[in-house]
Amino acid sequence: MTTVERTAPRLAGAAALLVLAGLCAISIFVGVGDVSPREAFSDPEALYLIAASRLPRTLAAILTGAGLAIAGLVMQTLARNRFVEPATAGTGQSAALGILIVTLLLPSASIATKTLVASLTALAGTSLFLAIAHRLPPTQPFLVPLFGLVYGGVVGAAVTFVAWHTDLLQFIEIWTHGEFSGVLRGRYELLWVSAAVLAVTWVFADRLTLMSLGRDVSVGLGLDYARMMQIGLAIISVVTALTVVIVGLVPFVGLVVPNMVSRLIGDNMRMLIPWVAGSGAALVLACDIIGRLLHFPYEIPVGTVLGVVGAASFLWLLLRRPSHA
Repeated sequence: MTTVERTAPRLAGAAALLVLAGLCAISIFVGVGDVSPREAFSDPEALYLIAASRLPRTLAAILTGAGLAIAGLVMQTLARNRFVEPATAGTGQSAALGILIVTLLLPSASIATKTLVASLTALAGTSLFLAIAHRLPPTQPFLVPLFGLVYGGVVGAAVTFVAWHTDLLQFIEIWTHGEFSGVLRGRYELLWVSAAVLAVTWVFADRLTLMSLGRDVSVGLGLDYARMMQIGLAIISVVTALTVVIVGLVPFVGLVVPNMVSRLIGDNMRMLIPWVAGSGAALVLACDIIGRLLHFPYEIPVGTVLGVVGAASFLWLLLRRPSHA
């Protein structure tokens, strides 16, 4: 490997970190309340605003983006299909069903309890999706995302039906449309569990790379396929449930980010994970900033902005061939 080949990834990584740091700075100082960099170090009210609202919101966007991007990467590995993600294949809708069940049975339950139940229902919903998806003919890869859309739609319709009968439609809107306007200090900290899940994914990165080769090949290479499937399901379910409980369903991050990054640097999970996590964090943070600026001083939810940006990006992915093809 030449010096240029060794230096290029480091320069790209440094540039990416600078972009993310710039987005963080913009996020801290953009909002209805005016806060200048000078006031941040001299005005107690400005410092309180940053500590109580702007900084938690920025960290929540970073953790949400990184977590959903990694959950999408793991789901695509388990399904062996590039066109699925938790938000469209039933995982997010199953998590919303879990929150609805807790709200009906235990109205005063804590966020941690809601997250636990949502994780369990997301685990069950994702397991059923993958069990059926693996029975579809591998020669027709577009059947898997189509089935995922139908499956997620059915689960989502069931959630809406139950919510309508129990007069909880307004709560459903909160869980199914992601936004960060309600994120404050003391209401987002559970999202740090996503960071721990990212660390777990990094530990199992090489085994996930083997899983992407298929069941027969990976078992032949000595991988405990069933155990890795369980770990992957847990990663997807926990991250998605945390996101739905705290900020609501955020679409397309787990779909477009892993696809774009893998087209640039390949399919090695250990190399993909930091880039996918960083790119997901930057995408969600940038879309949240756009949502705050487009109709200032009002806000457009990040889920709506990502619906437009993500759909356009996905169409670009479909129409543009990989450079190495």
